[in-house]
Amino acid sequence: MARDQIDMTPLESRDELVAWLEAGVKPESEFRIGTEHEKTPFTLDGHQPVPYAGAKGIGALLEGMKLLLGWEPIMERGNIIGLYDVTGGGAISLEPGGQFELSGAPVETVHQTQAELMAHLAQVREIATPLGIGFLGLGMTPSWSRAQIPVMPKGRYKIMRNYMPKVGKYGLDMMFRTCTVQTNLDFSSEADMVKKLRVSLALQPVATALFANSPFTEGKPNGFLSFRSEIWRDTDNARSGMLPFAFEDGMSFERYVDYALDVPMYFVKRGDDYIDVSGSSFRDFFAGKNKAFPGERPTLSDWANHLSTIFPEVRLKRYLEMRGADGVPWGRLPALPAFWVGLLYDNDSLDAAWDIVRHWTAPERQALRDDVPRFGFKSRIKDRYLFEIAKECLILSHAGLRRRGRIDHLGRDESRFLEPLERIIEAGRSPAEEMLDKYNGAWKGSVEPAYQEYAF
Repeated sequence: MARDQIDMTPLESRDELVAWLEAGVKPESEFRIGTEHEKTPFTLDGHQPVPYAGAKGIGALLEGMKLLLGWEPIMERGNIIGLYDVTGGGAISLEPGGQFELSGAPVETVHQTQAELMAHLAQVREIATPLGIGFLGLGMTPSWSRAQIPVMPKGRYKIMRNYMPKVGKYGLDMMFRTCTVQTNLDFSSEADMVKKLRVSLALQPVATALFANSPFTEGKPNGFLSFRSEIWRDTDNARSGMLPFAFEDGMSFERYVDYALDVPMYFVKRGDDYIDVSGSSFRDFFAGKNKAFPGERPTLSDWANHLSTIFPEVRLKRYLEMRGADGVPWGRLPALPAFWVGLLYDNDSLDAAWDIVRHWTAPERQALRDDVPRFGFKSRIKDRYLFEIAKECLILSHAGLRRRGRIDHLGRDESRFLEPLERIIEAGRSPAEEMLDKYNGAWKGSVEPAYQEYAF
C-alpha cells in the first residue's frame, strides 16, 4: 500500500509482531482478492520517459486523477506522490522511476478485478492522453538506459537508491526499470497460511514463465525471457528469494517474524521525514539499539513499513502477495489473480498443487528459480520440464475456478480469465519468445513497435 501506516504505539514484546501478522486470519467467507499492477509511462511523441515536474509530467497526471476521482492525495514535501480512495477502495502510487501503480481494492471475484481494471484504465487514459502520456505493459522498459529515467520525489526511494548498489548488482534496475503485476490473497488459519505460502513459493516460477515478457534492455535482446525476474536474483539477497525456511517443520507466523527481524532495514519514518537506518536490523531497533534512535523502541507503523521492504517471491503480510510475474498488457492482467485464486482458494486444487511440489528439495526449488528467467518453460526440476508443470497447474486452476462457481451477469465463471494463459500453453511459448520472434521478424530489429502493441 502506498501510505506508510500511522500507528505510533511503541512495541513492548515480540508477541505483538506475531499478533500483527496473525490479525490477517479470516474465515473463507471473507476471503478477498487484491491485485496490484505497475505500468511504465512514456511520451506518446518519441517514446521517452515522463518527468515528474511540468505541465505534462507525472505530478500533473496525479493532479488530474485527483480531480477526476475525488480521491485523497498522498503528499510528501508539497509534492503529490499518490492517491487513495477514502471509502476503502484502491490507491494509486508511484514507483521510483515513475511507474504508475494501481493497488486495487479487496474484491470478491476476478470479475470485479476486471471491472476495476477497465474503469481504472478508462480514467487514466482520460487524463493521460491529453498530456501526451501512454503506458507500457511490459516487465521492463525495453529501450531506456537507467540514466535517462527521472527520479520521483519520494524520501524512501532516496534512501533505497543509496543503499541498493551496496547489496546487489541490479537494485537500481529493479527500482527504475521494472514493472510487475501481483495478487494478494487471504488465509483462514496459520496452517492454511503455511500451506498456501509453500505451494505458491514453489510454483512462483510457473507464474514467472507464463508472464515472462522482459526480453529487451536498451533496445536489444538481453538473453533472458524475464530479465525482471533475473534482476531480483541480484538485487538484495538478504531480503528476497525463495524462503527455504518456510518449508521446514515448525513454520509459523512466529518463524516469519524471526526472519523479518533480521532483514536489514531501510528507513524509519517520523512525521514527514524518512530517517536512513539502512543496513541495521529491526531486531536491534527492537532492543533499543538503533544508532539513530538510542533507547527508543519501534512502533507498529515501523513494523508494517519494514515488512513492506522485504521482497521474497511470496511475501507474508496480513495476506500473501504473489510476486513472481512480469507486468503485462491489460488483457492479461486478470489472468494472474485468476491463476492463483483457482490454485489457492479451492481446497482440492490446493491439495493437488501441494502434491506436485511436496517432494522438491530447497536446492531444487532454488535451481528452478535460478533457471526460469533465462529458460522459461524449458527449465527443469527433477525429471520434468516446467512447461508440463505449468500445464498441470493451469488445469488445476481452471478446475478450482469452476468449482468456486462465481458467475458474472452473462453466466460465465472466473475460469474465462485463464484464456490468455491457455493460449500461451497451446503455443508452447512464453510471451517473451513471441516478442523475440517479432523483433527478429516484423519489427526488423527494433523495439519501438512495442510502444504500440504492448501499450495500455
